Amino acid sequence: MGAPKDSKAVEVAATSDSNKEAEKKNKVSKSAEELKEDTMSDEDKELKERLETCVSTVINQDNEAAVTIPIRLKALDVIVNELRSATASMTSVPKPLKFLRPHFGALKKLYESLGDLNVKMMDKDQLEFRARLADVLAVLGMTMGKPEDRESLKFKLAGAKDYDALAVMGAEPKDFAEDNLGSWGHEFVRSLTGEIGQEYNQRVLDGADPENDEPFEDLLKFVHVIVPFHLTHNAEAEAIDLLIEVQRLKFLLELGAVHEDNYQRICLYLIKTASYMSDPDDLMEMLETAFEIYRKQRKYFDALIVALRMNRAETDDISELLKECEDSTMKKQMCLLLGRHRVHFEVQDDPNDDELNELIGNEKLSENFLKVAQDLDVMDPKTPEDIYKSHLAETGGFSRRRDTSGAQVDSARANLASTFVNAFVNAGFCKDKLMTPDSEWLYKNKDHGMMSAAASLGSILLWNVEEGLTQIDKFLYSNEDYVKAGAALAVGILSSGVRNDADPALALLSEHAEGDTHIMKIAACTGLGIAYAGTGREDIMDILMPIVESSGGGPNTFLEVALAGLALGMVFVGKCDDNVGGTIVQRLMEATDEELDHSHAQYLCLGLALLFLGQMEKADAMMEALRTIEHKISKFAVVMLETCAYAGSGNVLKVQEMLHQCAEHLTENAEHQMVAVLGVGLITMGEDVGTEMALRSFDHLLHYCELPIKRAVPLALAVLHISNPDFAVIDQLSRLSHDPDPEISQNAIMGMGIVSAGTNNARVAGLLRQLSEFYSKEAGHIFCVRISQGLLHMGKGLLTLHPFHADRMLLSGPSLGGMLVFLYSCLNLKETLLDKSHYLLYYVTCSMNPRMLITVREDMSWRPVTVRVGQAVETVGQAGKPKRITGFQTHTTPVLVGVTDRAELGTVEVLSVSSLMEGVVIVTDNPDYQAEEEKK
Repeated sequence: MGAPKDSKAVEVAATSDSNKEAEKKNKVSKSAEELKEDTMSDEDKELKERLETCVSTVINQDNEAAVTIPIRLKALDVIVNELRSATASMTSVPKPLKFLRPHFGALKKLYESLGDLNVKMMDKDQLEFRARLADVLAVLGMTMGKPEDRESLKFKLAGAKDYDALAVMGAEPKDFAEDNLGSWGHEFVRSLTGEIGQEYNQRVLDGADPENDEPFEDLLKFVHVIVPFHLTHNAEAEAIDLLIEVQRLKFLLELGAVHEDNYQRICLYLIKTASYMSDPDDLMEMLETAFEIYRKQRKYFDALIVALRMNRAETDDISELLKECEDSTMKKQMCLLLGRHRVHFEVQDDPNDDELNELIGNEKLSENFLKVAQDLDVMDPKTPEDIYKSHLAETGGFSRRRDTSGAQVDSARANLASTFVNAFVNAGFCKDKLMTPDSEWLYKNKDHGMMSAAASLGSILLWNVEEGLTQIDKFLYSNEDYVKAGAALAVGILSSGVRNDADPALALLSEHAEGDTHIMKIAACTGLGIAYAGTGREDIMDILMPIVESSGGGPNTFLEVALAGLALGMVFVGKCDDNVGGTIVQRLMEATDEELDHSHAQYLCLGLALLFLGQMEKADAMMEALRTIEHKISKFAVVMLETCAYAGSGNVLKVQEMLHQCAEHLTENAEHQMVAVLGVGLITMGEDVGTEMALRSFDHLLHYCELPIKRAVPLALAVLHISNPDFAVIDQLSRLSHDPDPEISQNAIMGMGIVSAGTNNARVAGLLRQLSEFYSKEAGHIFCVRISQGLLHMGKGLLTLHPFHADRMLLSGPSLGGMLVFLYSCLNLKETLLDKSHYLLYYVTCSMNPRMLITVREDMSWRPVTVRVGQAVETVGQAGKPKRITGFQTHTTPVLVGVTDRAELGTVEVLSVSSLMEGVVIVTDNPDYQAEEEKK
């Protein structure tokens, strides 16, 4: 038997259990408030009590006579000081704000009772009390009020009126009235900024005139305080956003708060934000503001970039900037930029105008390019066979060729392809192994092939006008018309982007353009279009206009008309010239159906579209005129004009319109849909988010649309990544290059060439070699593969076709124009490049630019310096001085820079005159630099 149980022990256990139950109940019954108080520190409790005492004094519920206005003001002062010191930096919700929240309603009631009083009936103390109370309520309203009520702003506006009335009464402006916004801290200012924007928009909707300041006077008062506050506290983006919201961006220019420490961040934000403005006037205002700020800060090179972005090449802005700039080195750098952008501009009334005009005319381009080639040891000419590497194709240990013993049979088509490969690969190197040693290669081609072979000399001798002319000259006197025509075209290609005092292209080509020989006329028109792309010269217009106006004479005459129209479009690219535009539209209206059905009629439409490249709404009138044409080409021409007008703008509404065009399921007469697909790529190019979205859209088009649309998708993909072989895009194009539809696969092959142009990308090279084997029996496909191989190895990897430059801020018209001729030809390969118009491929030379970075001294002699080249990083709106490149490698100039790369100086020994490390950059000695020995 066990021991007897102790009854007392049982009792104790029972009572302790009941105590626990009671404690639990007590805890539950305790209010949440009390629990909070229990966990509060003594300091917080004291603060809470103090604030509650102040609030009860301010409210004075029992209307005690002893609690006078001055006493209530003092209590309010305590609240204000506590709030201000706590909200100056907000990492969490400040304690005073927490403790005052329960009293928000009571304080509001008090304010409403005071609000009924008329200002005239109140004395200074009462008025000051009401104004201070409004301030406190505005701060509390930030967390307590509903966003749509905009309570913070309402109280702030009411308080501002009382402060004004106090000033009229002659009250002393105390410290509280001095800085009545910034002293409440950033968070409050930011919250108020948002409410000002909403209130402004509401007033505009209610009928207030945004042009007039009067209806917004009270809001603008705050804006004039908030903007300088933001600018002095490194919140430039917020200041600009507020000014955009209230449509008063020009106020930035009146401020003293824009200075050398923050102007760069302000301007960068303005320029990048401009891309997202749908209204052209807003876009221009933002760029205009950035332009003026750069000008005030005497940063003329950056101001020039913005002027070119605004298409101000035709106005006096450039000459004014050059006049204002007193630094001769900076002027040279500006002229180098004008040369790279292919701006036809002449410096006058300057002591060094000859030297400056030489730089704008790119006269040293060939010399610099050859020096870079020498430095990188790629001077040896390459043959097409070096590119094809056909010995690698014979895999598996046996030969795929049937007659390995017999001699290789030359086919005209294969030789023609080799001509282009040779022209692209050795472009600008002034020597090759097919054309420059002797002219034997010429006679391995037939008719139009001979013309392209002779013209390839222009590409090989690209930019080297002096030497090039002597080599081409002998062919100009050939008995064979095609050779003569090719030589004439070579003169035009040779002069692409280079200005020479003798103007050889005009002198030699004008007589042929006005002559009667069909083939010479065609060559002369194309040559003039390439040589003078983007110059907008009247004398070229006088030569080409009569050809466009000529009628009758069948398809040959219309071919001349179309190519002359295209050349005019290239010469006046982006210039919106009324004479040229009017003439081309008139010619399209007068053309017979037979003429408009001509396979080359599209080039006449392209000529018109190029006139308005990137000019947005300026093309509207022309589009209306084109709609009156009663032929299916009307739709084609309108879509082409619209997509060119908005090229590179990233305009989402236009992209939607283009996708809407693709919604119809057409199997024939769908040319306009092909242009619309290409247009989606054109509009979104150069802008990362748009590019990403366009790629998704193309996936949908490939899944759900008819054949004509699918055929244009590979080209549209290529437009988004010119000379920028993105892994995913190459993958997509590689899949499409095996498509059963020959046109899709041919366009995909061409697309691979465009995407990898001038990059020597090994992956693409391997894919193209496989394709040459896969399509060995298909003449058309093989031709496309060869052209792509030529583009891939273009300039032995020293050239790029990318139309953007200046850190991808500027879009070069002639460069994009040259690419568009190529792309639109690919929409109808069978009747253009695969037929007799292959010489139009040479328009690509307008887009060729060295992708080199050279550093030079002030006298333009080379000065190798250390630079870092890496992936460009977006730094817009980031605080401090963020790193602008990542994953960099250090090189000594000259160095090659890819499309997505950015370079910066890797040494403090020198300073660059240009803010961008691209092309030819002038460097000067850093006056503050001290060598290591000196430091010791």
